[in-house]
Amino acid sequence: MSKAAGRIRLNTELIDTRSGTNVWTQRYERDLTDVFAVQTEIAQTIAEQLHAKLSPSEKAAIEKPPTKDLLAYDLYVRAVALIDPALDDPDLRQDVPSGIKFLEAAIAHDPSFLLAYCKLAQAHDFLYLDGDKTRGRLARADSAVKFALRLGPDSGEAHLSLALHLLWGYSDYDRARAELAVASHTLPNNSRIARIGGLIDRRQGRWSDAVRQMERAAELDPRNIVPLDYLITTYCLMRSYGHETEVIDRRAALKPNGIGTRLPRACIDLVSRADTRPFHTLLHELVADDLPTGEYLAEPCFWLGVFERDPDAAQRALALATRAKKPINATPNGDVPLSYSFWDGFVARMKGDTVAARAAFVAARAEQEELTRSQSDFGLTHSALGLTDAYLGREEEALREARQGVALLPVAKNSLEGADALYCFAVICALTGERNLAFQQLEVLAKIPAGTTYGDLSLNPYWDSLRDDSRFEKIVASLAPK
Repeated sequence: MSKAAGRIRLNTELIDTRSGTNVWTQRYERDLTDVFAVQTEIAQTIAEQLHAKLSPSEKAAIEKPPTKDLLAYDLYVRAVALIDPALDDPDLRQDVPSGIKFLEAAIAHDPSFLLAYCKLAQAHDFLYLDGDKTRGRLARADSAVKFALRLGPDSGEAHLSLALHLLWGYSDYDRARAELAVASHTLPNNSRIARIGGLIDRRQGRWSDAVRQMERAAELDPRNIVPLDYLITTYCLMRSYGHETEVIDRRAALKPNGIGTRLPRACIDLVSRADTRPFHTLLHELVADDLPTGEYLAEPCFWLGVFERDPDAAQRALALATRAKKPINATPNGDVPLSYSFWDGFVARMKGDTVAARAAFVAARAEQEELTRSQSDFGLTHSALGLTDAYLGREEEALREARQGVALLPVAKNSLEGADALYCFAVICALTGERNLAFQQLEVLAKIPAGTTYGDLSLNPYWDSLRDDSRFEKIVASLAPK
């Protein structure tokens, strides 16, 4: 679509994704003020081409414009372009606050703009999920969802936003699932509903159901790589590397040379065989002298340096991450971000500089303690504080925080973040000399999805104090490639 001199030019195609056949093509050129009428006409024509019979309510929904304010709609479209990609790719999180400002401006122009409230709720919920675990952030999402439901109590989009809110904000899986069912009545065959259903299943540890839902999402939207990315991640967490490879191949058919296709393939060798060479070669090829790509890949570059025991490489990656404000997480699943001061201490420790390491960890503890106070109900902030205490030799405090993290986030409640809390507990036990406790956690982590991997146990310095114990060798062997 293009806009010029108050006119819009729109080329539309209806394609059968199963065969690639062009079913219908039409070009529109209208006044900009007719944009909503054009949308209605396109929707009606598509329904006719598909021989679909619209109910009176569906016909009314198609004919009703989302807003009568063109400026509000333009602001909304700008916001969606910033927010929607970030919802599926947290590396684009920095765009979300700008999207929120556009939505707030759109609502100021049209206080009855339901879709703007829905997207505003999703944006605030995403930021809450992404680390801003403050009551203020959750309250803003609450408010937006309530406005959306007040404006459209029967709106599928409003109930879809409420489902995400219940999932991301409250981990209320049963109510979130019920809201998805309500949304599906007015949004039938919506791939997002299947995808979110899969995320709920994954959080609840229903891994086979999660795979089925995500496959359904891919079937409903076969040219969209996002459901495939969720499947790739899910199979990786399940250590089902053969199935993961099959999905990577499917993704490659849509986007052959994308980072999201090449990186997971190289990562399989790292996590399943402790072979860093394919990962190393690919990262060096991708990053080279390309600063934006280097910033995007700062975290995997950092962990590659750690796994290869190359503190200089880790330090270069940390500098990139710091400059780009990209988080570096403490766990393989990437849900425990720690401050850059912590990682400064970690790299200094790799170099054997104990004085610099302690100074950095002291600074990191002050930062993490403040964050834990503001997010005291979130288990992973306690886990992160416990890790910092462990590196400072504050053994009693470290173990107390680790146990608090596990208590607030048991695996039975959240199979992803719960596994992260358990992983941090195992690391803290290893660092504080609590070997028996460390092995108890590792035995569990080696058996559950989203726990640990052969590559992690074989290469990560976290586990160095355990390597001389036959119990550690046994756990590593249980994850070895067959």
